[in-house]
Amino acid sequence: MFETALVRRGLTAGRRITYHTLVCAGLIALAVLLPQLVHLALGAPGGVQWLPMYLPVLIGGALLGTRWGLAVGILSPLVSFCLTSLMGSPMPAAARLPFMVIELAVFAVVSGLFTGRIAVHALWSFPAVILAQLTGRAVFLGTIALTQSMTDFTVPMIWGQIRTGFAGLAVQAVLAPLIVMALRRMLLQEAPHDRF
Repeated sequence: MFETALVRRGLTAGRRITYHTLVCAGLIALAVLLPQLVHLALGAPGGVQWLPMYLPVLIGGALLGTRWGLAVGILSPLVSFCLTSLMGSPMPAAARLPFMVIELAVFAVVSGLFTGRIAVHALWSFPAVILAQLTGRAVFLGTIALTQSMTDFTVPMIWGQIRTGFAGLAVQAVLAPLIVMALRRMLLQEAPHDRF
């Protein structure tokens, strides 16, 4: 969708790459900052319940498409881990990092597959986000199942965390599409009578 808006404005390929890079950097920064704020306000259980890093990644995929969204999905937990490690409290924890990278990459790719449809009709934002959430969480749980003999994580432990995060997923299933729809309207400069 973002690419569609840039092409409509007649921007060169170089300028489009610059704008994509800036938006990616902003979303990654948001994905690092939101968990910090939630943890300050609600502690570690708040992070497990509200899943704050997921929101910018879901928006990034739906807004930027699979390639640029994938960058947001992969780099968000990596940048967060590196920066918070410097402060002495890595987030996500090192043992969880590979799983989060995989999960958020899936979030971004799946939601990114819908970006062309969202550019045409904004309501595609809802299935994009919901399908991304379901697929990402399933891949996360499946990856744990495949590797539980080599890690400290077990399927029941992670399933319990997934259940705890249902509230956060439900809120984001509404909030992320609404944000994407608002950004779409702004980027594509639709008139009020244009369809959503």
